[in-house]
Amino acid sequence: MPRQDAAVSPGTPLPGRPAAAPPAPGPASAVDAPEAGPAARPAPLAVCVGESMAALLPDRPGPLESVENFSLSVGGAESNVAGALTALGVPSAWISRVGDDGFGRRLLGELAARGVDVSAVAVDPHRPTGVYLKEVGGHTGGRHDLGPGRSRLHYHRRGSAAAALSPALLTDPAAARLLAGARLLHLSGITAALSDDCLALTRALLADRRPGRLVSFDLNWRPALWRERDPSVLPPLLDAADLLLLGADEAEAAFGTGDPHALRERFPSPATLVVKDAARVVTAVGRDGTAVSEPALAVEVVEATGAGDAFAAGYLAGTVRGLDQRRRLRLGHLSAACALTAHGDQAELPPAEVVAALLDAAPEDWAATRVSADGIVSPVLSAPGAPAHTTETAAPGGGAADPRPAAAPALGAP
Repeated sequence: MPRQDAAVSPGTPLPGRPAAAPPAPGPASAVDAPEAGPAARPAPLAVCVGESMAALLPDRPGPLESVENFSLSVGGAESNVAGALTALGVPSAWISRVGDDGFGRRLLGELAARGVDVSAVAVDPHRPTGVYLKEVGGHTGGRHDLGPGRSRLHYHRRGSAAAALSPALLTDPAAARLLAGARLLHLSGITAALSDDCLALTRALLADRRPGRLVSFDLNWRPALWRERDPSVLPPLLDAADLLLLGADEAEAAFGTGDPHALRERFPSPATLVVKDAARVVTAVGRDGTAVSEPALAVEVVEATGAGDAFAAGYLAGTVRGLDQRRRLRLGHLSAACALTAHGDQAELPPAEVVAALLDAAPEDWAATRVSADGIVSPVLSAPGAPAHTTETAAPGGGAADPRPAAAPALGAP
């Protein structure tokens, strides 16, 4: 369960949190459910650190002024990755701070329901949980309509609870326990942009190198967050990671180039640099310049939000499982494709045997694969004896095939 922060005044650096009773959850919160004991929940192999927010999703496409109602959900880069990793069979934890409010309780409840360990999340009695609104493009043809298949997020996060994350986190017993046992630590550039304390925490986590732990860092360039901050702090952070993920378009905006080999020269330290060129191709480049590229799947996009986080989770899950570079990229593509064909930031992967068939597909069969909200069409799934894809998912304990690939016992090289 999350832990209540000691009372602090806004702007005061946080000490390590004393043990205290968790806040009373609201009637709709999944935190009401009894927490699984150590025997029921595997120890997290991955820990993701960063802000998540309440998400207000429109009831119809079109500009915000045309929306009548919003539904409440949650979202955030690092928690999206934690949830997707858990769904992919990699037990994960998310560490952050939320407000002592209904949005914070909803966020904790949803992540816990996805199987994410939230035991080291602090509940701040003074700062609120951040909020963002999603705007979805439609077919109205109006000047402010983004257009079909496009979306935009509007953030209200200034002064949020997560902005008070600081290096004091490293001395918190609950967080220290999770970090000590993690084989994968996932960070992003968003956290470094939230506040000076968040930047200091990011630096401290990158400096705290431990044998057997891989540190991944996703640029997640957010121009609005950097308008009042100095983006020159970013390159040393990126270069301190073991595994660096960047979108070609965001790298172009932040560093003036989206070329994988130019970025490899700019960031020489990470063992692997992965550059995502949107719907076209993703390239992984090692320190020696060896590159592996894999084309994206053809997808009928429902919503674009969350695809980058889904790709990161798929690629990281493949790394944890010790897959070769091409299969890691394919698992990232497949995870992203499923996110693109679903509403919201989280999506279910097909059954494990379908995933395995696609990861092993010949290049021409991979190129011929099509993904839509109705399912996956691929030559490797239509051949005699091939596994059949279904879009149905089973509730826990159901009889359908488990869609999660099994996690490998050893972490693969980055």
